[in-house]
Amino acid sequence: MDNFIAIDFETANECPSSICSIGAVLVTGKRKVNEFYSLIHPEPEYYKWFCQKVHGLDCNDTENAPVFPFAWEELKRTFGCIDNPECGNLPFVAHNSHFDEGCLKAAFNVYSMDYPDYDFKDTLSASRKFFGKSIENHQLQTVAAACGYDLTNHHNALADAIACACIAVKIL
Repeated sequence: MDNFIAIDFETANECPSSICSIGAVLVTGKRKVNEFYSLIHPEPEYYKWFCQKVHGLDCNDTENAPVFPFAWEELKRTFGCIDNPECGNLPFVAHNSHFDEGCLKAAFNVYSMDYPDYDFKDTLSASRKFFGKSIENHQLQTVAAACGYDLTNHHNALADAIACACIAVKIL
């Protein structure tokens, strides 16, 4: 794949709509050309300890953050190629895209936004096909390392999106 948007969401609780941060990377010609990160005021508005343990965010971090629709509009303005037919509606790429696409659909639903049926590609399933049993597991940091990328700050949405972009360029 030459052109896509790698995307990652972190959630505040067990509800897929509870996005508390988003990271995205615009890749054109197999090169990162832009990136986006935003904290998001989650809906529903509470944090579960197990989510906090994963990404380290809590209500103090997102208290003054925008709600999802405002962050999504800012992402669209930053990249200029989401929901823009002139750009060919670039696909989204995520590691375990089922989770990220589910979060996006849930957030669109909670805020009564029309979901445009985005095209998602999955680096997790691609990794299983590409690497098979030649790597220990298919977690993001393991696959990133196998693709030559050292993922630091795992579970920061932007760091994970950058790692996903590197994986996609190598194996998709």
